[in-house]
Amino acid sequence: MTQQDVPGPAGAEDLEAARRELDALRAELEETNRGVVALYGELDAQAERLREATELKSRFLAYMSHEFRTPINAIRSIARLLTDRLDGPLTPEQERQVVFIQDTATEFAAMVDDLLDLARVEAGRVDISPAWFEMVDLFTALRGMFKPILTNPDVVLVFEEPQDIPKLYTDHQKLSQILRNYISNALKFTQHGEVRVCAYRADGDMVTFAVADTGIGIAPEHHGAVFHDFAQLDSPIQKRLRGTGLGLSLSKRLAQLLGGSVGLESELGKGSTFTVTIPVQLKPAEAKEA
Repeated sequence: MTQQDVPGPAGAEDLEAARRELDALRAELEETNRGVVALYGELDAQAERLREATELKSRFLAYMSHEFRTPINAIRSIARLLTDRLDGPLTPEQERQVVFIQDTATEFAAMVDDLLDLARVEAGRVDISPAWFEMVDLFTALRGMFKPILTNPDVVLVFEEPQDIPKLYTDHQKLSQILRNYISNALKFTQHGEVRVCAYRADGDMVTFAVADTGIGIAPEHHGAVFHDFAQLDSPIQKRLRGTGLGLSLSKRLAQLLGGSVGLESELGKGSTFTVTIPVQLKPAEAKEA
């Protein structure tokens, strides 16, 4: 080694400085790693607490729903006996009050059913049972279901004949539940005009169901909230005809279980169109996952 190859005092100081810098970086990296590990641990703990809270909420909703059903059914049965006049005639005022009791109990029963369904969905306990069926059969069943409750002569319910729609392979009961929620809401918030139900082919192997009404409509700033749990819109009719705020949220989750999605087009004062788009044939993996 020549004299030029021997590190001088300046070279030794540079090496020592680099070594100290490397040690500092290593210590900083180890500290960062400890922080990341602690953060992951905290996230895991929070996730576990959230899972436990969700499970407790689902169990509470399911328990309360089951407990509510017995007194609700009793109230509806007693009211039906009174309206059938088995215990004697009613005065006009008594009949009005009994009808009010019936209507309130029916709304309460619908809320209980929605709560129970929501609890089952959140707990992952919803059974998806796909089968082949014709679209026209679904529309016929819905038409018959809503015919007895069309009490407003100023509103008509129209089912368009499906065109070029093949047989569907999905859970028709879950699909029917989504459409029933849509139609019920449309009839509730439409005072004049019509509620129109139709189906058409969407992109790819998808089909879209639409329920359009000429009702009060929904302002754009509320579009994102209507599918949330317990969502209620601020309008005179909404305040007079309050529901559970669960129907649309439940519809969204059921649509996801069917491999699809929901949608909304609406303008305040000009009606609304609610849609659900699902695959023509539900894939086995999706049904199993649900």
